[in-house]
Amino acid sequence: MKVDLLRKESLNVNVYLCGSHASGKSTLARYISNKYNLPLLTEVARSILSEEETTLKDIRVNIDKANSFQEKVFLRQLEMELKYDSFVSDRSIDCLAYTANHTKVLSKIVKMPEYIEYIEKLKQKKSILFFIRPAKETLAADGVREELSWEGVTVIDGMIKFILEMNDIPYIQINTANMQERINIVDTILSKI
Repeated sequence: MKVDLLRKESLNVNVYLCGSHASGKSTLARYISNKYNLPLLTEVARSILSEEETTLKDIRVNIDKANSFQEKVFLRQLEMELKYDSFVSDRSIDCLAYTANHTKVLSKIVKMPEYIEYIEKLKQKKSILFFIRPAKETLAADGVREELSWEGVTVIDGMIKFILEMNDIPYIQINTANMQERINIVDTILSKI
């Protein structure tokens, strides 16, 4: 199948990328944004860290800060998405996996009306979610996370998979670390819209 390489009109779709840290979501999101002329919504956690003049290392040792931080990340992400009719987001339910792993507020968040609405939004035909599975080849420190380990990446990956399945969220799984193959998968799906 030949995909239109010069496409510049915007798609009427919300593209979500989810996966653990260091899986290559941001790189793929930038490609999709450029190729399909969609606004790029980047990770909000970094901006919240900057606003609060703190680090993940400081947050991870204080449960109250961790609880507050992860709730803010979830709500800010929703707020950003509401600003656009169509977009590509380099995050989705990822923040919930980090919430489950580092805080005590996941049960509070999943009871929020915003959470319920968000899950339903992810199930709409207008939403396409790509689940990027981790590969050792994509592991690279990003200057924000305090440590990078294969074990930590796979823990978050498993939690994301659990959240997707638990909520019956449709997704396209990308298992390859090869960027050309990732792009081929994305282009094949998005070219049919």
